[in-house]
Amino acid sequence: MSPRRAQVTRNTKETQITVEVNLDGNGACRLDTGISFLEHMLEQVARHGLIDLTITAKGDLHIDSHHTVEDIGITLGQAFAKAVGEKKGLRRYGHAYVPLDEALSRVVVDFSGRPGLEYHVEFSRARIGEFDVDLVHEFFQGFVNHAQVTAHIDCLRGDNAHHVAETVFKAFGRALRAALELDQRMGAVVPSTKGSL
Repeated sequence: MSPRRAQVTRNTKETQITVEVNLDGNGACRLDTGISFLEHMLEQVARHGLIDLTITAKGDLHIDSHHTVEDIGITLGQAFAKAVGEKKGLRRYGHAYVPLDEALSRVVVDFSGRPGLEYHVEFSRARIGEFDVDLVHEFFQGFVNHAQVTAHIDCLRGDNAHHVAETVFKAFGRALRAALELDQRMGAVVPSTKGSL
């Protein structure tokens, strides 16, 4: 099996971002984005997804974090699409439920080749520290559009905004891990009756 790794660089007038992923890693994570809370969440994705993840980002944080968070999602999605390749032998679907105290979230993903996001997450406050919780949606929208995946992200319950966000990102990592596993019974077949994804 060839290594499922990729590196993608995205440069715009607003952000300069480089992402490296190893889909068959052990959860190693190196992040330098200037957005501490997002880094904390991405660490959860790497650790729970067993994905090695390196991200460096410089953005117009003097304005706000919007462009940087969205563009990290976009670039990460591009790296996943590149690393996953033709999807031969891929389980394709993955889901996870993750609790943290009173919070419980569910994430279901499909490496379908069709971008789609169903996002149903409510936060009890507008910010977690300095982080605008609206940007969680922007991150996932950027990711699914460019990874070409369908994702259903639901927080089923939760009062503490940090707990809610953490359960979402942990469940996302675990759902990715399940979907990206290679199915020995599938062999080198693409998991679709169409023959391609």
